[in-house]
Amino acid sequence: MDALTGSLKMITNGSVLVYILKGLGFTIGIAFFAVVLGIIIGTILALVRNYCNKGAAKIFKYISIAYIEIFRNTPLMLWIFIGLVFFPSIEFPTEFTKLFELSRTEMAVLFKAIIALVLFTSSVIAEIVRGGLNSISKGRFEAAYSQGFNLPQTLLFIIIPQTFKNIVPTLLSQVITTVKDTSYIANIAVAELMGRTFQLIQISPRYTGFSTQNVSDVFVLCGLACVMYFAVNFTISLVVRHMQKPKRIKAAAKIEELQ
Repeated sequence: MDALTGSLKMITNGSVLVYILKGLGFTIGIAFFAVVLGIIIGTILALVRNYCNKGAAKIFKYISIAYIEIFRNTPLMLWIFIGLVFFPSIEFPTEFTKLFELSRTEMAVLFKAIIALVLFTSSVIAEIVRGGLNSISKGRFEAAYSQGFNLPQTLLFIIIPQTFKNIVPTLLSQVITTVKDTSYIANIAVAELMGRTFQLIQISPRYTGFSTQNVSDVFVLCGLACVMYFAVNFTISLVVRHMQKPKRIKAAAKIEELQ
């Protein structure tokens, strides 16, 4: 049995597949959590940076600018290691750790890494949202004010919905980037996909029948992880495109009617 055959045999092992699929589940969960919180925090930061321009509110504008520029212009890996050292630890209940099949230490480390990812992602999304806000013409504000809307109402009901409609392609790109960025967590935790892939590479002789690791073990396991990342990100792209397609069809039909 050659090395490649042994490596391929490893990924057909049920326990190996289950282990790595659980890692994929962690990756999707971490990315989802980071994107959702990143959109919420990033939107608030963008609004504060754009519209807190008077009086004492300027302080919040400067804080927002500092936050965005510091996190956006420094490496994610740096913040993961800063979080590992300086972020407070949380004692998770035993029932909670058993649910995810992780120890309390692993949960604490993973939590710190996720917070670092959320902080970093929110700074990038803040600039994406701010670009969308700046693409909205001032006439929209004037029209809203003429109908009796105040600034918060105008932002909530008119400007923000149009902003997110305009930034869908860029936001989709950031979502895919965030899914890939979860791989940085493998440097301090083994819960997500790449962390489990690296761990399987280290113990590959247990499954291949050889006494040592082979180069083919690395290629096969990393290749499997690559396929999984591609499948998740490509699926996200297809879903978003499918959601946008009816809108494009309606827009084209409307243009034809006008012509």
